[in-house]
Amino acid sequence: MQNPEWLTRQAEKSLLRLLPRLEPVLAEMPDRDLFISRLNAYFPTLFSLLHPLYGAQYDFFYHLEQIITTAARMFAARPGELKALDHQREAEPLWFRAENIMGGICYVNLFAGNLNGIRDHIGYFEELGLTYLHLMPLFRAPADHNDGGYAVSSFREVDSALGTIDELAALAAELRQHGISLVLDFVFNHTSDEHDWAKRALKGDPDYQEFYLMFDERPLPDEYEKNLREIFPEQAPGSFTYQPKLDKWVWTTFHTYQWDLNYSNPAVFRAMLEEMLFLANQGVEILRLDAVPFIWKRLGTISESLPEAHLIIRAFNTVMRIAAPALLFKSEAIVHPDDVASYIGWGECPISYNPTLMALLWESLATREVKLLRHSMVKRFPLPDEKSSWVNYVRSHDDIGWSFADEDAAEVRIYSGFDHRRFLNAFYTGEFPGSFAAGIPFNFNPHTLDMRICGTTASLAGLERALSSGDDTLIEYALRRILLIHSVILSAGGIPLLYLGDELATTNYYGYELEAGKAHDSRWVHRPPFDWQRAELRHDTSTIPGRVFQTLRRLIHVRKNTPALAGGAATFFDTRDAHVLGYVRNGEILVLANFSEHARSVRREAIAQHWDAADTALDLTTNETISTDKILLTPYQFMWLRRA
Repeated sequence: MQNPEWLTRQAEKSLLRLLPRLEPVLAEMPDRDLFISRLNAYFPTLFSLLHPLYGAQYDFFYHLEQIITTAARMFAARPGELKALDHQREAEPLWFRAENIMGGICYVNLFAGNLNGIRDHIGYFEELGLTYLHLMPLFRAPADHNDGGYAVSSFREVDSALGTIDELAALAAELRQHGISLVLDFVFNHTSDEHDWAKRALKGDPDYQEFYLMFDERPLPDEYEKNLREIFPEQAPGSFTYQPKLDKWVWTTFHTYQWDLNYSNPAVFRAMLEEMLFLANQGVEILRLDAVPFIWKRLGTISESLPEAHLIIRAFNTVMRIAAPALLFKSEAIVHPDDVASYIGWGECPISYNPTLMALLWESLATREVKLLRHSMVKRFPLPDEKSSWVNYVRSHDDIGWSFADEDAAEVRIYSGFDHRRFLNAFYTGEFPGSFAAGIPFNFNPHTLDMRICGTTASLAGLERALSSGDDTLIEYALRRILLIHSVILSAGGIPLLYLGDELATTNYYGYELEAGKAHDSRWVHRPPFDWQRAELRHDTSTIPGRVFQTLRRLIHVRKNTPALAGGAATFFDTRDAHVLGYVRNGEILVLANFSEHARSVRREAIAQHWDAADTALDLTTNETISTDKILLTPYQFMWLRRA
């Protein structure tokens, strides 16, 4: 790697060569000075990121010119209202860390039919308190082989059943008027085999064959596979697919119809950059970067989270700062917690999913103990960059994998992470004696015995089984579990993200087994059509949907009106009770959460070192004043305490 001084000199020389070449684009810009100012500010960083990736190629300067020209063209095409948003975000770059940020996620078709249906329900989002709306993959994809929308055939066309790209831009604008930021997935590791690039490759175009990772013979893929893990061993074993039309093996990490892009080709970087900026210009404010660990491959490694993957994301991020500063990246990396944290930072992905917290919330419900959750959060919740934020969630569209670190488990005397995962799988599929859960297995691997879990929050938390039993106590406990784990994502530092439907305590949807293209994928059990008849009950607290909805709405209101819940800092500590999780927010708010069906208590001496307690405190969740000498918690109770 070249030294920084050499890179700086080369960047200066390159920029001097580039500016005259950009003149045909710049000449048409009324705000060219702004673009040039940002380019001057960020080009040295961009050069230092791209050179290690592509600098050895003889035509590096040509590709650099193409990348900057693309940024200039897309900046010139950016609508004025979005450029105004850019200025606002540059003035308040940490807007996403505010206490009033509240996220929701849904599939367009399942929630409201189409994009216009989403617009019709903006009032529902406002009623719930959302300021961030993540719409699941909505781009054109194959009718049959689409991986739930993650096999993209065009990043510039909305699935015709959902609407048009113009309707998407109109939706983004209307959401923005209501204070709601639009979030979309950007699937940048691969495309569908029906994408135009793939079709050109199939027709023999060598330039587009270079867009993908293709091999003439099988021995080299075999060498790679010695170190690769299978992502979908049941549906798509292996990582390579033979294409008879080409007589080549194509790298397909996920499914046979999802072709991995070749980021060692700078033309791919430029092409995907243009797709990103196109979406930014439609009004998308956050892009969830899908499967970030997989975008760079190297023989003899697991080809996950390699250094070049970080360089690519940072380079994309740097171009955003030049051409569309309002756009932020959110990383999706379901890997070892150390690797998850490696993507987080202002210069890479300012926002990141927190899969460890999610998995360990469920682990704590199953064990009724918080030792692994607390220990892992003490080590892993603090962010490596203060200009960043976790996205905390109870569940997503995907399965639940037990992504805690084995070393963390060993440190709290769970001696075998492997055995503990097997227990959790048995518990959440209802096979373990005394389990309350009604989950379904996903992708059991008979070689590694690895497995993941599917199910809605309500069914995994026990509501489905409790309703079947008719036992009022079991129903009560299930509802308390649902609210308990949501209380944690709402009060811990970061952006809370609610899978829409969970606010109504929706149970598993077994009808997926009868739907074409879904029966083989058990994840559809927790992707039910939104039940608007059930939603009509949300104002009646005597009903299950009403109780959950109104309680969550109240908690969201409290969060949005409590500045001490802003930001990402949370100090987790030992409450001296194995069943009670405790943490302090910004030195002001003490959160206690009882993960058992038995009453517990926390004495003042257990919290005194971490929170300066007065004799009494106000529980913000109930507006009740309590004594802090000995804090009593009923089964599955949580408290957000502020000194009275």
